[in-house]
Amino acid sequence: MALSPEQQEVIEKAREDEVRFINLQFTDIHGTVKSVGLPAHRLPEVLEKGSWFDGSSIQGFARIQESDMVLQPDPATYQVLPWKAPERRTARLICDVMQPNGDPFPGDPRYILRRAVERAAELGFSYNCGPELEFFLLQKRNDELRPVPHDVAGYFDFSPRDLAAAVRDDIVVALSAMGIEVEMEHHEVAQGQHEIDFRYADALTAADNAITFKQAVKAIAAQHDLYASFMPKPFYGHNGSGMHTHQSLFRDETNAFFNADDPYKLSDVAYGFIAGQLHHARALSAVVAPTVNSYKRLVPGYEAPVYICWARINRAALIRIPQYSPGREQSTRAELRFPDTSCNPYLAFAVMLSAGLDGIEKQMTPPEPVEEDVYHFDRSRLQEYNIATLPGSLAEAIEELEADQVLLDALGEHTARLFVEAKKAEWDDYRMQVTEWEIDRYLETL
Repeated sequence: MALSPEQQEVIEKAREDEVRFINLQFTDIHGTVKSVGLPAHRLPEVLEKGSWFDGSSIQGFARIQESDMVLQPDPATYQVLPWKAPERRTARLICDVMQPNGDPFPGDPRYILRRAVERAAELGFSYNCGPELEFFLLQKRNDELRPVPHDVAGYFDFSPRDLAAAVRDDIVVALSAMGIEVEMEHHEVAQGQHEIDFRYADALTAADNAITFKQAVKAIAAQHDLYASFMPKPFYGHNGSGMHTHQSLFRDETNAFFNADDPYKLSDVAYGFIAGQLHHARALSAVVAPTVNSYKRLVPGYEAPVYICWARINRAALIRIPQYSPGREQSTRAELRFPDTSCNPYLAFAVMLSAGLDGIEKQMTPPEPVEEDVYHFDRSRLQEYNIATLPGSLAEAIEELEADQVLLDALGEHTARLFVEAKKAEWDDYRMQVTEWEIDRYLETL
């Protein structure tokens, strides 16, 4: 099979960049990056034929009797890793996982997102995402991984209190070198917490960028003798890290969410999309907030939304519609505020899109927006507004996912089954632990 022009271009680019090693990357169902390293001279062969690997060793992939799989590099994802030393210059290629017969592997998270995007295309839409990933920079104490903030700065604080400004600058330089357009970087609310926002893109590129972002942050932090964590809630009593995601649907070059005649400047398509995500929110949480620790963040009082409602100016809402300004019609979007940085972005964007499309197809109508601070509503007020809450635990979220056929179909039978099994095992392991809180509260008093 002859190489395509795109594949030939990658080979030439690797020669120009004097690349010595190639990393073939993909993710398991949890979003953990897996990588196979190759000497650069094998690049033409791998681009043409792919690289075989044992899928039975990857969580959420194949059984031992059907373990042979192929990594097929996507030429569009070629990037040199800027944190590698020149003598070990390495380029990465994100791969699609294929079966031996050449068909896509149905459990590949990237394929699951591709399939959701193709379904949107059948309805005439393209799906754009702009995720905002928050993270913590933490000190190393005697090589122990304990949550000790690197600084004592707060939201938007400026140097010299923000000791991590130089680290963020280096991260931005690395991301820019890898073709990711950064729009803003700043210190977040909690000590040691940061945010770097990159420009929106089509869903597949946005998910690739999110995975790349996390790698870059961890690599640059290590160069500063720090470690970076995307754990949703590493500190009791302080804000956790979210992945607020701005979303829009386009028809060709036109934003399908915009309607000039609506008070919120939203179209029927936008209202259906919002209604669909609200309708499926409790089940969505299992995929977009997929860890035990996620539900330590999703509690009232720390800017993380727990109430299933939408609004324009109310940041306590699950979905927020950023303020419209004339001339920025193409920027009309819905910000989903409860995903966190522990999710697999391919699976998260796939179920988020599927939930929204379900609302459009079924012509769902969202409830009235709630512009008051929902955190101060008591139970009777929540009932008056008919506002439900997100699940309070991973176990509750998984139960909701198991009952939601739309999201199960979006994940596919293979991944849905293995994802649920893995998360039930995570919950069982957690609930049997004896924590320091229990020791402190009960050991002497009982």
